[in-house]
Amino acid sequence: MQPDESQYLQRKCRTGDIDVHPTEKALVVYYEVEASILGEAGNARHEEKKECQKIIRLRSLNASTDVSALARKVVEECKIIHPSKLVEVEHLLLYLQNRKKGSTLILHLACNPDNLEELSSSLARVLREDWKHSVELATTIIYVFFCFSSFSQFHGLITHYKIGVLCMNIIEHELKKYDLWQDELEKKSKDPENQSLRKEYEKTLKKYQSLLVKQEQLLRVAFYLLLNLSEDTRTELKMRNKNIVHLLVKSLERDNEELLVLVVSFLKKLSIFLENKNDMAEMDTVEKLACLVPCEQEDLMNVTLRLLLNLSFDTGLRTKMVHVGLLPKLTALLGDDTYKHVAMRILYHISVDDKSKSMFAYTDCIPQLIQMLFEHGEERMDTELISFCINLAANKTNAQIICEGNGLKMLMKRALKLKDPLLMKMIRNISQHDGPLKQLFIEYVGDLAAQIKQEGDEEFVIECLGTMANLTIPDLDWELLLKEYNLVPYLKDHLKPGSAEDDLILEVVIMIGTVSMDDSCAVMLAKSGIIPALIELLNAQQEDDEFVCQIIYVFYQMVFHQATRDVIIKDTQAPAYLIDLMHDKNVEIRQVCDNTLDIIAEYDEEWGKKIQSEKFRWHNSQWLEMVESRQMEDAEPYLYGDDPDALEQPDLFYSTAALCKAIHFKYTQRVGGNGADGRPATAYGFRPDEPFFHGYGSTR
Repeated sequence: MQPDESQYLQRKCRTGDIDVHPTEKALVVYYEVEASILGEAGNARHEEKKECQKIIRLRSLNASTDVSALARKVVEECKIIHPSKLVEVEHLLLYLQNRKKGSTLILHLACNPDNLEELSSSLARVLREDWKHSVELATTIIYVFFCFSSFSQFHGLITHYKIGVLCMNIIEHELKKYDLWQDELEKKSKDPENQSLRKEYEKTLKKYQSLLVKQEQLLRVAFYLLLNLSEDTRTELKMRNKNIVHLLVKSLERDNEELLVLVVSFLKKLSIFLENKNDMAEMDTVEKLACLVPCEQEDLMNVTLRLLLNLSFDTGLRTKMVHVGLLPKLTALLGDDTYKHVAMRILYHISVDDKSKSMFAYTDCIPQLIQMLFEHGEERMDTELISFCINLAANKTNAQIICEGNGLKMLMKRALKLKDPLLMKMIRNISQHDGPLKQLFIEYVGDLAAQIKQEGDEEFVIECLGTMANLTIPDLDWELLLKEYNLVPYLKDHLKPGSAEDDLILEVVIMIGTVSMDDSCAVMLAKSGIIPALIELLNAQQEDDEFVCQIIYVFYQMVFHQATRDVIIKDTQAPAYLIDLMHDKNVEIRQVCDNTLDIIAEYDEEWGKKIQSEKFRWHNSQWLEMVESRQMEDAEPYLYGDDPDALEQPDLFYSTAALCKAIHFKYTQRVGGNGADGRPATAYGFRPDEPFFHGYGSTR
């Protein structure tokens, strides 16, 4: 086109469809604009079309608006709407006026189970397409499906329309929006002195609070629907794979109590499965729950404690509970009857860990527990209470607090009166601690011995025996005690296999080991024939490591005393049994066995040679086996001069027989002779007061 040629612009507008806005009170008018550039002769030189839309906002529209009048006004003022569209506009305005009211009416229909199936398809489609456009609409429709989920018969229908997956997507989206709101508020609160920023922050905060209320309503109804669907463990597993635990734990940051009750209840349900519990551990759930203890809302407090109880079965989470300061908080709840029992169960689980036991000494937990113990009168105590006390008594510092004042005296008096085995177990745990605590038991040994002789409740007798066996103190006259209460026949009779329950027999063996530390008592026991009875018991219980270890310990104690040592070495086959057990798989058994055999070898030359020979055979059999295996691994051609380039060389390897002779020669040189002062050497070839390798000719 030439520059001097005339041009004209022609514009045409064609109205298309009219629809309602998905989220606002407004009409959306779709139209097409066609622009043409005409030449001087009126012919079109260039044409262009464009799709457009106009939004007509109707802020004045409410339930009392005259829809016909408003429709006429809209058509008059909006030139792109043809007057023939008046009826259509009126219908659309009527729909807008009743849209929210309509979803509410649907909700009322959904409350009747007879209507549910017919509504499902339409509502699922609307929710899937429009949930991002309106929080209120999404909340209402999800609430409808929540009504469905109250009946397990409709769970299949809800699953069919994938409402659960959609709810999880909605929750995830809303939680991300929440994070964005938080970031925005934080940015605007950085400079509180700036007045304009401060006003903007206050305005944003007000808007945020309004949005938060709507969002939490949506989250609550969505979580509630998912909770109902998780009735089926297969559906719950699908939720877990979709990261439901993450969404729930993230929601613990909210302040809405109703939402928190629901979220914590859901977590409690999920926590019974190991995978969910592990997810909660990774999400720092305990730290967030600690902020909810204590709280004024009773339901929230109750369900939070029960979730903590479920989590407290995990060692790592128990440790976290201590680290985040839950111990004093839970201790404070022991005085509240509403939460006392569940709080005590959590504390009991924490007290199982040795590292955590000592932390109770820095709270007022122990005085409260002791007071509860004595408040029970003559009736049996709660199992949780006494079990908790038993765990705490296993720590020395806690035991000292328990025994302060007349603590031990009152415990002993109550235990002996009620014949309570659990209370006596607590006393037994106290008696195991070295130092001043053991001295407190001296005045009660007579009472304990009397209980043993009465042979009442076997469990109670076991604890009494265990308590006495713990009293390894020099000030206690064991000989007088054994004679006064005639305990030696009782101990011997209860060593017979099958004479009593294994637990009682084991405590008798431990008691004999403690008593044998005293020289005169060891002689008394040896003369009574207890050593053969122990050997017989050893044969019967050789598969039980605890029995074997404790019986060997009795022999270990007895070989310290001249009289009993001679009896064991000369009159019994105990050393032979010890040699057989010298290479037992159990480390403790091997250690006690070696120590006992060392003493026997030192004081009896004949047994010393046998022990040396056995140790030689054992150690060198392993060594020789290693040498032979290396010979096989390292074997290569040209070892003995077959290589023409190799130098002539002597035998590089001894035969196995030669090795045995060489080793045996050195071994007997080191171990076979006596020590420098004429005393027998130990089985290891040196005494603690002699230099190493004395047998190689060194002088003292």
